Parts: sequence; structure tokens; C-alpha cells
Amino acid sequence: MFRFWGSQEQQAQPRPQEGSSHSWYPPPGVSSPNTSQPSTPSTGASNSFSGQRPAERPHSPSQVSPSEAAGIIALLRDKSVDELRKLLSDKDAYNQFLLSVNQVKIQNNIRDELRKETLQLARNNLDKEPQMMELRNQCQIIRTTELAAALEKLNDLESQKEEILKFYSPASFINRLQDAINETDKESDMMNKQLLDQEIDIGTFVQKYKKLRTSYHRRALIHLAAKTSPIA
Repeated sequence: MFRFWGSQEQQAQPRPQEGSSHSWYPPPGVSSPNTSQPSTPSTGASNSFSGQRPAERPHSPSQVSPSEAAGIIALLRDKSVDELRKLLSDKDAYNQFLLSVNQVKIQNNIRDELRKETLQLARNNLDKEPQMMELRNQCQIIRTTELAAALEKLNDLESQKEEILKFYSPASFINRLQDAINETDKESDMMNKQLLDQEIDIGTFVQKYKKLRTSYHRRALIHLAAKTSPIA
């Protein structure tokens, strides 16, 4: 029986080259259960498969475990030669057998569960679409009313801050101090003229003129120190 199946296997080797319609041949550990070494079926099956179809799965992410391969081979061992030939030649028979394997059933169940969960999540997202539209409209209203008012107030505060910083800047302080010096000097000249015109007496002149010149020189010294300071 095994020699006969081996001869049939040699005849089936060139079948993958006939066309792309036979890409459904069994994966590793399934395609060649009956070898000349029945005591080690998993090793024989994997060696036979690598010799028959070297380019079937070049990027296989993982290998079939020996226990899984042994379980699949045990299913194939109970089949007759005609049934095995039918698996190799009949795509429907092969698919039916593949779907009967426990590992395939488990994977299909997992796939179905994931599909159901994905569909449920999609339905939940669609159910929330009206709520999302309502929230989007509320955000738009806030953006055009409350946000606009807040931005306007923020701009006003920014302008006030700029004015305050400009007023208390070193350059502004020096300019205002220079204006105060010039004003004091002008007042001193006016008082001196009043004295010459005899509009005020000498006692009042001395008291006020002394106060003005003291303020003038104090501001002049501060102005000179500010201009020579590094922060100016």
C-alpha cells in the first residue's frame, strides 16, 4: 500500500506546475501522511511536503507543532487510498476535510467571533453618529459665539498689557524724566522773569526757585544714571 501511494505521489508531483488552480493543496503536515516511515509520521510528512512543494509557503509565520501534525495525520491514516487520491484531486473534498479538522474549526470560530465583534462596534459607531453631529454643532456654536467673545476680550487684555509694558519700559521712563526736567527748567525761567518784572518778592522767589532747582538737579542726575545703566 505504501509503495503504491509513493508511486502515486511521484505522479502527483508535477501537478502544481499545471496551473494556479491547485493552490489548495494541503499545508505542512497534511499533504503527505503515508510515507515509508509510519513510526515517525510528522517528520516524514514535513520532509515529503518540502520536497514536493518548496515554493508553496515561502513566508510561513510559524511551523505546525508535532502534536497538531500527528493529529491531522491520524485523521488521514484512517482513509483509504481512493479517499486520499480524491483529496488530492477534488477541491471540494479537500475543503470539506480541511473544515473538519479541529484546529481549522477553532480558527474559524475565532474569525467568526472577531467578525461579529467588528460588526457590533461598527453598529455602535453608527448609532452614535447623531450624537456626534449634535456635539459638532454645539462646538460650532461655541466657536462662533463664546469663543469669539473670549478672543476679543483676550485681545483687549493683550493690548492693555502692551501699553503697560511700554509705559514702564526703561526707554519710556527716560523720555518722561527728560520731559519733567524740561518742564522744571521752564518753570525756573518763568519765575526768574517774574522776579525781574517785580511780580514776586525776593523771599517768595528764593523759596520757590530753590525748590524747583533742587527738583531739576535731582531729576537730571536720575536721568544721567538711567541713560548709562545697562538696562537702558
